Amino acid sequence: MEGRELAGSRKDDVTGGTATADVQRVRAGKVERGQDSLAVEEPLEIRIGYVVDGRRRVESLCVTMRTPGHDLDLAAGFLFTENVIRSPAEIQNIAHCVGTGAQAAACNTVRVDLVDSVTFDLERLRRNFYASSSCGVCGKASLEALKIISGPMLEANGFRVTESVVHSLPDLLHTRQIVFQQTGGLHAAALFDDQGRLTGCAEDVGRHNAVDKVIGAELREGRVPVSDRLLLVSGRSSFEILQKALAARIPVVAAVGPPSSLAVDLAERFGMTLLGFVRDRRFNIYAGAERIETGPCLASGQQEGSSDARR
Repeated sequence: MEGRELAGSRKDDVTGGTATADVQRVRAGKVERGQDSLAVEEPLEIRIGYVVDGRRRVESLCVTMRTPGHDLDLAAGFLFTENVIRSPAEIQNIAHCVGTGAQAAACNTVRVDLVDSVTFDLERLRRNFYASSSCGVCGKASLEALKIISGPMLEANGFRVTESVVHSLPDLLHTRQIVFQQTGGLHAAALFDDQGRLTGCAEDVGRHNAVDKVIGAELREGRVPVSDRLLLVSGRSSFEILQKALAARIPVVAAVGPPSSLAVDLAERFGMTLLGFVRDRRFNIYAGAERIETGPCLASGQQEGSSDARR
């Protein structure tokens, strides 16, 4: 039975990021009983409604493990970054599906109804999901497929960020990682303008989910493409992170950790700026240095790309 659909407004996006567990803390041979805060991880099913031959069908698209909260942003961002939709105008309605009895409290299903004019090939999309997660797809093939889907390189639109602004970002992100401060167990993604002002932030057990949440929030407010923002992620930057940023046309991606080789290839191919090891007042530029305003070059042997910068 399809559940009663709630209105798809931002205020209906339920949260529930932490839980508690009984623990025994072992310190210097002593054992103390207490409680610990945990990051909540629960499945979210995304269902999609679309019209085929004049009739509306509802299908289960995927199930992702996530931290509850901003589920509607997550679903919208996921559909956008996976190229199912290209604008918020293609979403007719988005809402949690609330059933009856034990299902009523779960809120672990989101239904997205597309407008009648949007064509949708469920099997093709499922094949794409399988291919993107398969180790049999080489990097070159992935980049060529992405070129067809995501369009041309990013243009040099004048968006630039100073070195001092980049240095300030990790601390600003940390102040907004509320659940991480309680649990130590969540990733985060945030958007900043060229002055280092935080304009959007989300936490989740999955790096990709956190990115989908911040991009989905922009999409639902009609602010895509996001061509005047920097995306910062709390962990490493992978091909999938860069792919999602490219879908939203975000010009600069920064990460507290390192990038993967394919992430660097993607950034170079599509004219993106990619920063890694953004912490402790240092960072490496892997692509797109023209968007970063830096101070005088460091002396030989003290460059950010040295092995010392990775520790």
